[in-house]
Amino acid sequence: MILIGALGLFIFGMKIMSEGLQKAAGSRLRNMLASITKNRLKGILTGFGITSVVQSSSVTTVMTVSFVNAGLMTLKQSVGVLMGANIGTTLTAWLILFFGFKVDISAYALVLIAVGAPMLFFSKDSIKNWASVIIGFSLLFMGLGFLKQNVPDLDVESPLVQFFVDYKDSGILGTLMFVALGTLVTVVIQSSSAAMALTMALVAGNVLPFEVAAAMILGENIGTTITAQLAALIGNVHAKRAARIHALFNLIGVVWCIFVFQFFLEGIAYFMEGDPFNDSDAANMGIAIFHSAFNIANVLLLVWFVPKLVSLAERTVKSKGGADEEFHLDYIGAGIMGTPELSIYEAKKEVAKFGAITARMSTFTQQLLTEVNRKTKKNLHEKIAKYEEITDRVEIEVATYLAKVASGTMTEETASRIRSMNSIVNDLERIGDIFYQMSKAIERKDNDKVYFIPEQRKSLQEIFALVDKSLEVMVENLNADWGDASIEKAIEIENEINAKRDEMRKAHLKNLGSKEYNMGSGMVFNNLFSSCEKVGDHVINCSEALTGNID
Repeated sequence: MILIGALGLFIFGMKIMSEGLQKAAGSRLRNMLASITKNRLKGILTGFGITSVVQSSSVTTVMTVSFVNAGLMTLKQSVGVLMGANIGTTLTAWLILFFGFKVDISAYALVLIAVGAPMLFFSKDSIKNWASVIIGFSLLFMGLGFLKQNVPDLDVESPLVQFFVDYKDSGILGTLMFVALGTLVTVVIQSSSAAMALTMALVAGNVLPFEVAAAMILGENIGTTITAQLAALIGNVHAKRAARIHALFNLIGVVWCIFVFQFFLEGIAYFMEGDPFNDSDAANMGIAIFHSAFNIANVLLLVWFVPKLVSLAERTVKSKGGADEEFHLDYIGAGIMGTPELSIYEAKKEVAKFGAITARMSTFTQQLLTEVNRKTKKNLHEKIAKYEEITDRVEIEVATYLAKVASGTMTEETASRIRSMNSIVNDLERIGDIFYQMSKAIERKDNDKVYFIPEQRKSLQEIFALVDKSLEVMVENLNADWGDASIEKAIEIENEINAKRDEMRKAHLKNLGSKEYNMGSGMVFNNLFSSCEKVGDHVINCSEALTGNID
């Protein structure tokens, strides 16, 4: 029980320290992730840097999965960060080795707590955050100190030690058994750092031979992927694929390492001063070297196969259809690429894609009007709500990007195009809002068991057909070169929508006096055709903005 308590203190200290570091440098860490480009090396360095700072690969992987889920990072971009996180987590072994075993920092833990505790009462948040870091650091190594002190003092003849000795030389089967043990320990305690600390404490206590501990370290690399898997459970298909890539990366690494396991360990021993196979102090040094060497080698080996990893993840984590395929930024990131003119070109492609995404909401809304299956309707409502969230998010992302471009030196033509695109993304976001409000009106109609008469359904189909035509022209215009927008065609369809709206309003007002006319369906009917006309207004605004005509 004392051993479990010591492990708990270690985990608690690690949690407080990591959370303090995240708060102290949180926005900067998120900005580092948000600025990832398609440069794989930059992704690896970012993953390494963040994990080194917060001393938790789980924080980096969960943050990465959430960014992929939000569409702020592509699946391919996430791979480099996840690889870097694996290298970054190896620093934990070195910290444990030097501060936990080489230097008994637990003796100074109470002094550090005495320094950190008063800092908790400062009004400034940054000081409080660093107080958490100091206290967490102290508790972490106090826990490690208790771990070392309470490892059972077993002689070589004890059954447990003999078990490890007997199976350490049993080839791949024995290695697999200890890999599984390391995986299980990490999954149970939900911390690869704590699992590593426990492993190294058992090595220091002569309970675990070097070979067994190294195999358990491999298992801990597999076990740590469970955190990202759990985080991805509530995410979209892209988040699940990012978590799957993390698991595949570590699993593939463990598989190849098992086949060269003995050669790997002997190679490490060859370059060391002590003998890790017979000396516990040298064994822990060997564990730290092994952990770093394995993860670095795995990155160097698999970094060339990122497209294959992405493809494998996409094949093993199937999409459930359109609802599961989330929008993500394909052409722009947090950084400005090249000149303002090039940046504008990339932003325009993103805006064109944004327009196509928004246009899909019209199809979903029309399906709501004709669908009778309750489960399918529920899925459509969820899909429209999700797309509305996407339009909100993408408007902010594109506007932020354009603001960064606008902060530099540019021509008047480029400045004009930035104003046009800001206007367009605002109109596209409003279109998303309108379709969402239409879906809520249809939902209220269904809940109140109100039905449209055939004439109403026919009129709605006709005005939606015109809206679809206007959206189609808008998307064509957004994909066209500057100055090539078909504004005449867009105006023609807008006039048709207005005329149809006037016709439907006249029929609606005329029917209000009829006893047979259901007021409930009439109100929803009025809401929907009026909303269609509003969509048409925003659509024509987008086409006009491409010509430089902004109201």
